Amino acid sequence: MGEVKEEEIKYLVSLLEKYPTESLRKIAREEGLDYYKLKRLYDKYYGKYILVHAYYSMRTLGLKSFVGFLSVPSERLLEVAKSMTKNPFIGYVNPAFGFKNGLSIIFYVPKDQIRNIDEMLSKYSNDFEYYEIWAYTPDWKTRKKEWGNWKFSYDYAVLMDILKADARTPIKRISEELGKTRPTIKFMINKLKEEKVLLGFYPTIDMNVHDRGVIGLTRKLDEEVLKRFEDYEISVGVLPGYGYFLEWFFSSKEDMGSKVFEFSQFVEKILIEYFDPTFKEMNDENKRTAFRRMVKKDGSGYRSILEF
Repeated sequence: MGEVKEEEIKYLVSLLEKYPTESLRKIAREEGLDYYKLKRLYDKYYGKYILVHAYYSMRTLGLKSFVGFLSVPSERLLEVAKSMTKNPFIGYVNPAFGFKNGLSIIFYVPKDQIRNIDEMLSKYSNDFEYYEIWAYTPDWKTRKKEWGNWKFSYDYAVLMDILKADARTPIKRISEELGKTRPTIKFMINKLKEEKVLLGFYPTIDMNVHDRGVIGLTRKLDEEVLKRFEDYEISVGVLPGYGYFLEWFFSSKEDMGSKVFEFSQFVEKILIEYFDPTFKEMNDENKRTAFRRMVKKDGSGYRSILEF
């Protein structure tokens, strides 16, 4: 395969940001590139270090997003994680230690099933806490507090899974899996865009650079904190009724103690995440068919979060 070069990966990402689903021949033609050189670069990295994913509006789909933290004995971490990653409404499970020792999770709940969250989480732990989370955007305070509904046939759920896993999956392959014509597949994709469910296609890099994370919860957020840590990869969310969620990513090669001390000055609650390959594999496997397992076969809505 040859040496992995970060500059080549970044270059390919820059092209896929402009042309996320276009053919290599079209990209080469539009950019004035040698097609065969581009294909060699693409074959070297795509599917191994880079993938283009579809991004969806959970709000439009009627799903509320939550972060949760569960106490789980260390000897049961893998067992509980395996059980949780069979539930399509749980999008992410990872070992974490701090104000809760066990697992940190991200999960999605149909707006009419919020009352079932405690019952769902109690299947995995008798000590947990969770918070609804919104994207931290300039308009988050004025954003409409409305959620949509699932209003598509079951085939759309299968299509969404395919595009989420790899948005560059050939239309021919999608049409074969769904048993529908190519024009129908294109119509369905455009329908998801028109309904503001499909927000776009974006390339992501999986370089395994970050194998540690620090999660912090804080009642107040000083935006100067974001400027201070602008050299870090950092994720920020709003926790309605509580405050804010911050997640810093770093490498285990860096000094963990100093990182925890540095970040802890800006939050009231803190824990450390360990990004383990075994957990990543389980999460990826769960996500691959999540929508088709969330949605009822007749397309009438979501299944219960307690079924799994």
